[in-house]
Amino acid sequence: MPITLINVTNLCHYCYLCIIEDMDIDAQLTYADHAGRFYVQQYGFTPMAGRLLGYLTVCDPEQQSIAEIADALMASRSAITGAIQVLENHHLVIRSRAAGERVDKVSLNPAGVEGNGFDAGVYSEQAVLAREGLALLDKAKPDRRAWLEEMAALSDFLAERMPALQKEWHKRRDALRAARRKS
Repeated sequence: MPITLINVTNLCHYCYLCIIEDMDIDAQLTYADHAGRFYVQQYGFTPMAGRLLGYLTVCDPEQQSIAEIADALMASRSAITGAIQVLENHHLVIRSRAAGERVDKVSLNPAGVEGNGFDAGVYSEQAVLAREGLALLDKAKPDRRAWLEEMAALSDFLAERMPALQKEWHKRRDALRAARRKS
């Protein structure tokens, strides 16, 4: 019986899986870059902090070590550590370490979505600050006072409306969570 040699150098099935895997990583990195730009422009985050936040929303597994994140984002561990500190200060990510583990895992903070955006006290403080500035400009022309007047008025408006908006959001969020549990 003749021996048939099989060409094992053409591992197309495995190549196909690698290509699919690479496409997912490429899509994740593209998304992370888009998130990075958004958070730089809208919130003044560092580009790496924005990229990290974007990446953590789509990565698998959801908890990653600093080394894993650095490899995925093609960044240094020190850059990732700095970005984590920025996001921790905004309560957007948390570090955890399982018993017996030697490295921290980083993940999104489930409570971080709401952040301080609904905190009416922050807007009240901002209104007080604006009025303090207005007191310094009490004899200034109306055009000079306009920015601070509008800041005070907007801050008062947001402080007044935030509790109702937070209740409305919690109702919508709870419905979303209930629908997710059913599926």
